[in-house]
Amino acid sequence: MSDEHAIEVSALSKRYRGSRGQPDVEAVRGIDLHVATGEVFGFLGPNGAGKTTTVRMLCTLLPISDGRATVAGVDVRRDPAEVRRRIGVALQEVGLDTTQTGRELLELQCGLYKVPDPAARTTELLELVGLTEAGDRLVRAYSGGMKRRLDLATALVHAPEVLFLDEPTTGLDPASRVTIWDEVRRINASGTTVFLTTQYLEEADQLCERVAIIDEGTIVAQGTPDSLKSELGSDVVTVGLDADHHEAARSALARVPNLGHITDAAEGLAVYVDDGAAAVPDIVQLLSGAGIRPGAITLSRPSLDDVFLAATGRRIEGGAPTPAETAGAR
Repeated sequence: MSDEHAIEVSALSKRYRGSRGQPDVEAVRGIDLHVATGEVFGFLGPNGAGKTTTVRMLCTLLPISDGRATVAGVDVRRDPAEVRRRIGVALQEVGLDTTQTGRELLELQCGLYKVPDPAARTTELLELVGLTEAGDRLVRAYSGGMKRRLDLATALVHAPEVLFLDEPTTGLDPASRVTIWDEVRRINASGTTVFLTTQYLEEADQLCERVAIIDEGTIVAQGTPDSLKSELGSDVVTVGLDADHHEAARSALARVPNLGHITDAAEGLAVYVDDGAAAVPDIVQLLSGAGIRPGAITLSRPSLDDVFLAATGRRIEGGAPTPAETAGAR
């Protein structure tokens, strides 16, 4: 591993053996990525895409089927114990002893890691995650957001070089989600590299310097959020259409000036153009000329969800199938 990279992954794969004569299931399919030291890296995808499986391999919780991975300069397959000493992990399931206070739980974790002066480190961590006033209360009295923040603190007791956060804000209300974002920023500012999995695209936009988007075990896009969105063109015009008008509408809209490309959307078609406002009248006129009456037309700037849509024909958020999916095709 180079000094610039906290994580390096090459041709990483995970296969699960099929049961009762069924074929093996390949959950992660030969992915390549790297994470720079000191950055917040986002790993995006819908449920079942392979995000958690990848994290569990990198954290030594699942054996690697094929490929190579190094974390904090250590080969995951050759020296998993040393990897565990250098990382912190906060998985989706918050596993906290609710019969202890937050302070007691953190002091126990400090003892397990043989941290010098556990009381001082616990006080430091409670302040870091904004739980100083709640530190002496039983964890069972904490809100969901407070438990998430305490879980973050337990992953940080030994000052890990790399922190893995697997969907840290799933199930939280918007205010608690923003609070967790603030904690992640503070943790990263202290020098910790953060590998964050999420299906919330705003979260990636807010926190991550670079992202990789995974679908069906394969990385379909990788780069900075801004660079990925800029590759799609300046604007996205979404046109509401009946499913049986899609092919005719595609043909008609191929003549839109300064067209980037067209892809299916849950509502109808997504048209990527340089100037969406100027393109809307042309879109209406071209569809009208083809005898097609559009439904609602909306204009937006590209999002990471549009990047996923362009790469896969589906959206990460919302879960609604496109007409192509409904027809059994991509």
